[in-house]
Amino acid sequence: MERFFRESAAVAQIEMVKLLRDPTEAVSRAVQPVLWLVIFGQVLSGVRGFYTGKISYLAFITPGILAQSVLFSAIFYGIAIIWERDLGIVHKLLVSPARRSSLVFGKAISAGFRGIVQVVVIYAIALLMHVAIRHDFFAITGMLAGVLLGSAIFSTFSLIIACIVKTRERFMGIGQLLTMPMFFTSNAIYPLEIMPGWLRTIAQFNPLTYLIDLLRGLMLEGGASAHGYALDFAVLLAVFCLLMLIAVRLYPSLAA
Repeated sequence: MERFFRESAAVAQIEMVKLLRDPTEAVSRAVQPVLWLVIFGQVLSGVRGFYTGKISYLAFITPGILAQSVLFSAIFYGIAIIWERDLGIVHKLLVSPARRSSLVFGKAISAGFRGIVQVVVIYAIALLMHVAIRHDFFAITGMLAGVLLGSAIFSTFSLIIACIVKTRERFMGIGQLLTMPMFFTSNAIYPLEIMPGWLRTIAQFNPLTYLIDLLRGLMLEGGASAHGYALDFAVLLAVFCLLMLIAVRLYPSLAA
């Protein structure tokens, strides 16, 4: 177990060095949540009858936009994996003594740190727009844990896609095909209660729904988790473990 975490930490450190040397991707990803909150959130806040919750609509969608940023940042993580394959880095990693599980887990951890960048951006915007955000230790810790876990889930899912399609062009097409349906079949911008029955059923099987529910309860003053924090974390952890098992099996095929 000690060897596993040591190897995973080494892989994560390498990925973090890449991010620090070229932070432009992380910065560019911050533009989209600004547009969603400043424009989309402000416009729909004035639409009567669309949302009737206890908290403001702008506050309601803030955790959803954070989860969306985590999803969009992590889901295209597989592009970097394909680049590494083309440069021969994947081959070198696979012939190293490191376990395959360590390689996959280390990359999942590093994706979590990219998610933290989105947290800083969203919190800054929320404070500027006077959204009531919780600042207690439990809320901050739980929220960061949720973001790290969500980033790990979607980056691992991205790695699986990269292992299957193996080309950047196909990956971009599939990535775009999956991200928007995942976003719109979640509770990010509208509550589950107003969804038609078929869409609500799909949302219940969408891991993004549980991430948003968790963040909504932890981030907002007056917010609450509809499913409960324990269930949200349990579902996210179970999904991550399942994706890890699949990714560990498929990762060697990327070099083929």
